Amino acid sequence: MRMYHLKKISRRKITVRSGFTLLELVIALAIAAVVIVAVGFIVADSQRAWGAMYNRIYSDAATDSYVAAKEFDAVVRKASGEKFLLSESSDWVEVYYAGDASSGVVDSYARFSYTAGSGDSKGRLLVEYGRLNPKEALATKIISENVSACVFKASGRSIQMMLTLNDGSQAVTVISSAFMHNQ
Repeated sequence: MRMYHLKKISRRKITVRSGFTLLELVIALAIAAVVIVAVGFIVADSQRAWGAMYNRIYSDAATDSYVAAKEFDAVVRKASGEKFLLSESSDWVEVYYAGDASSGVVDSYARFSYTAGSGDSKGRLLVEYGRLNPKEALATKIISENVSACVFKASGRSIQMMLTLNDGSQAVTVISSAFMHNQ
């Protein structure tokens, strides 16, 4: 009879690694913290930029310049191209138009004028509406305040207004040119 020797097979305990080591966790947390801080800086910076842009767009100077340009364009476009008056100092312009568009008779005027401020007060852009024959002012409207400069120019049947507004936080210059369409 033969004897077979069975070798003792030693079994090593095979361990399966589950989870992360402490070093891996620390590195992952450090990377996550850097990413979170970077995203926070980006969000904060974009919020600051958005706020600055919002303030620039909706500042008094920006909205007043838009209103002044629209008012100037609307009045000058309906004016008669036959006659207008421009002061020698270029600080006012007067245009004439038909009060009743259906009649076509030029019987009204609009005078845009710049009044400079004194001391701490800023200047104003005004428009005076009135009737001709007899010449009588009917209404005066303040279009813009905080005006630091305003110059009117004329070329042919076109009138141009160069208006600079400064509300203390922002200065805006708008150039509006309108063509007198009516005869």
